[in-house]
Amino acid sequence: MNRVLTQAAWEIRAILRNGEQLLVSFIMPLLALVILLKVGAIELPDPRSTHALAGALAMAVIASSFTSQAILLAFDRRWGVLRMFSTTPLGPRGLLGGKAVAVGVVVTVQALVLGFATAVLSTWRPHSGTALLAGALMVAVGTVSFVALAMCVGGTLRPEAVLAIANIAFVLMVVAGGVLVPLSDSLVGTVLSYTPFGALGEGMRAALTGHLPLGALLTEAAWALALGMLAIRTFRWES
Repeated sequence: MNRVLTQAAWEIRAILRNGEQLLVSFIMPLLALVILLKVGAIELPDPRSTHALAGALAMAVIASSFTSQAILLAFDRRWGVLRMFSTTPLGPRGLLGGKAVAVGVVVTVQALVLGFATAVLSTWRPHSGTALLAGALMVAVGTVSFVALAMCVGGTLRPEAVLAIANIAFVLMVVAGGVLVPLSDSLVGTVLSYTPFGALGEGMRAALTGHLPLGALLTEAAWALALGMLAIRTFRWES
């Protein structure tokens, strides 16, 4: 645990030094929130502000946990930054844990900023303490799931390939994967609800409207376990 916390502190400093990625991680979900709240052509169930916040939070989790981390990992491998960790007792498990804790801190700040922005731009108020707790659980499990996915991608592929895959996957997940807007009741929508991004979006919406998203939580937890095991087995310290 001490190794994980030490690594988390190092990761937080690395994230704060990467100003461009940090700005994108904050600005993009905030812009998405404003669009969802103010563009009437985008259909959202009532209460609109709650569903808009849920989508923006899910987007923030994916941007910070997957896209930024996958790209950062890939280039750190190329530049030899991770080579020093391969000689320490940290191991892939410690790296995964440290990154998850560090990203969790960043996502917590994002959640506070997005929640405040939603309250300012609309009449939104937290549904209940239970809703906030359920939302926090979804964020925590989703963070682990997408950090593990980032390690699977950024820890195995060339940086150029990771750059393309991470950004394309992010756009597809956010636009068509049930992250920003609810999934349809079709067969495709049902299938997408069992993906890590679909479960995160649906779970966040259910949580913030006062429901316990048990199915989404279990789905996300299963993905976190599977992707975590895969990341530990496939991760490479060097390109």
